[in-house]
Order: sequence, then C-alpha cells, then structure tokens
Amino acid sequence: MTLALGLMSGTAGDGVSAAIASFKNRSFKLIAYETFPYPPSVRKKILHAEKLKTAEISGLHFLLGRIFADAAAKIIRRSRISPQRIRVMGSHGQTIYHGPRDPVPSTFQIGEAAVIAERTGIPVVSDFRPSDIAAGGEGAPLIPFFDLHFYGSGPRRALLNIGGIANVTLVGRDLKKPIAFDTGPGNCLMDLTIQRITKGKQRHDPEGRWAGRGRVEMKWLRSLLAHSYFKKAPPKSTGREEFGEKFLNRPLGRFLRGRPFDVLATLTFFTALTIFESLKRFAPSSVKEIIASGGGVKNLMLMNHLKKLFWPVPVRSIEEFGIPAQAKEPIAFAFFALRALEGKTNHLPSVTGAGHALILGKITRPHATD
Repeated sequence: MTLALGLMSGTAGDGVSAAIASFKNRSFKLIAYETFPYPPSVRKKILHAEKLKTAEISGLHFLLGRIFADAAAKIIRRSRISPQRIRVMGSHGQTIYHGPRDPVPSTFQIGEAAVIAERTGIPVVSDFRPSDIAAGGEGAPLIPFFDLHFYGSGPRRALLNIGGIANVTLVGRDLKKPIAFDTGPGNCLMDLTIQRITKGKQRHDPEGRWAGRGRVEMKWLRSLLAHSYFKKAPPKSTGREEFGEKFLNRPLGRFLRGRPFDVLATLTFFTALTIFESLKRFAPSSVKEIIASGGGVKNLMLMNHLKKLFWPVPVRSIEEFGIPAQAKEPIAFAFFALRALEGKTNHLPSVTGAGHALILGKITRPHATD
C-alpha cells in the first residue's frame, strides 16, 4: 500500500487542508483528513497579497512553508502513521496571483517546499501549475486528471468542486475525452460579502442562513451575468483577480449597507446559476448525477439552488461517498505528487490548453541520498 500526503489551500485563503491517502491502480482510500485554519493575520496577508511589498511576500512564502509543514506533521502524528511510511507529499501552495491570459502568462503559488521537506523529512512535489502555463495552458484546472483516473470508467457524471472558484469535470466511460473548466465564482463573492457585513468577524454564511433572509434582485443578477468570462469557451480558468472585490464593488458595493441580505441572496443564486448555465452551454451531454465537493457543499442554500436548477438530475455531496467535502483536492495533489515521483504524467492538456502532456511539479528532497 503506497501512502502519500496532500496539502491544499484554495483561493478563499481559509487554511490548509491535509489528507493522507493510499493508492493502488484505479482506487484510493482516505486514511486521514483535517483542515487547519490560518491565523487571521496570515489570512489577511493572503487576501491582500497584491498590496504587499517584495520582502513581505518573501516572508509570507517561507511562513506558509512552516504552516504547511506543521499541518503535515500534525496529521501524521494524529493518525499514528510513521513519517517513513509517507512516500511523498504534494503541496499545491497558496495562489496569490493567476494570470494565464496576461501579456506574459503567469501564475504564482507560495509556500516554500524546501521548508516543508526540511521540517518533515519527506520529499515534496510542489509548484504544479507553472509547467502547464509554460506549455501554453491555463495552469488549471488540474483536478480533472484525478477525476478521469478514478471515475472515468463509470457512468457519465459531472464532478463539481465549489471552492473559492467553482470548477467542473465531465467524465464517463462513454465519453471520448473529459470536459472540464472553471465555471466562475464559487464561495469567493459570498465570503467577501459576509466578511464585509460582519466587519471580518465571520468568514462564511453558515449553511446559507443569511442568504435565506434576503431576496434575489433580478436587475443585479442580470448585471452580474454580463461578465465576459461566462461566454468564453473552454479551456478556461479564473480566480479572485476576476471575481474578487472589484467585481463585487462594481454593481453591488453601494447596496451592502442598505440591503446586505439581498446582496447575499443574489450572489448565492448567481453562483448556482453560473454553474448550471456553464454546464448547459459548454458541457451539454446528459449526466447521470452531479457529485459536489468543496466548502460550498456546506452552504445549504447554494446546494438547494443547484438541486432545483439541475432537477431531475440529482446533485449529491461527495460526503455521501465517505469523503469529507474539502478532502478531495488534497487527496488529488497527493496523487499528482506520487505520479511525478514515478515520472508519470499528471495532468490533462486537453482541458488546460497545454500543447502536450507533462509531468507537473518540482521535486524537493529533504537530504542527500548518496
């Protein structure tokens, strides 16, 4: 049984999720999972990284390396697994900028791998996205490789992940190739709104209860849906650069004081509708079911919207399959790291737009082996 550990920190900047899993052929088993929230001061720096000076970014890069290493050490200790049994760790890092369509395409994930390897004594594979961009791709989405490998031989399904940004993969044994792309905002706009309403005291809308106190304003909704990203054909990816504070301020900023619950209700429905419309427009093939993962699964209002929009196709939480909602991505990066260590491809250029298949990730070893 081959064990690997994955570390994931998404665009919401909430914390680092760690998972240990075993892999064999076309199956995996989750051994342990836990999410470790960032201290408020660290999260603030992550969410406002564009305002940091070079020295501050450098310091944050190494600080996150320590935080990631501590998360890995804690989950290993709590699961009572010997570190020597972990063959490799895959660290996605914390994205602070994603610009695949800039004049000079780029992406930037921080969390120094050398610090993680040194503090844990385990080889680390990190920095997965740059190689894909160097080969002409978007650097995202990467999870579809995991989806195809483990779910591709089954019935036709849409595997939906709702993190800060939402992405979807269509796989199935009768599909010639998977269809995958970022649909647009996931939790990011709703989280920003809650943080403004509560002046930073609350990060999320618990179970969508706050959104349930408002009503959807159709005029606002039409303005939000006019964004050009939703008409762009895949391959495509996005981030807080497009769907962040500037996007929120333009149509809705002035309403946050007077009608905050209506803003939140509108954004929650908008998020669900963009997921639904994106699948209808760019992945029109019928699916047997939609399996949702990510933090958005906890938002009952969002999930109810999705279930109504997609009916009669069932929308199910990945937790029904015994996998915690936020565990899938760290499991995937554990698998990508294992593939990289074995010299095997670990992405799908057909969904990222890269010119050819690659082995993504840079390997950092904790000490000399000779």
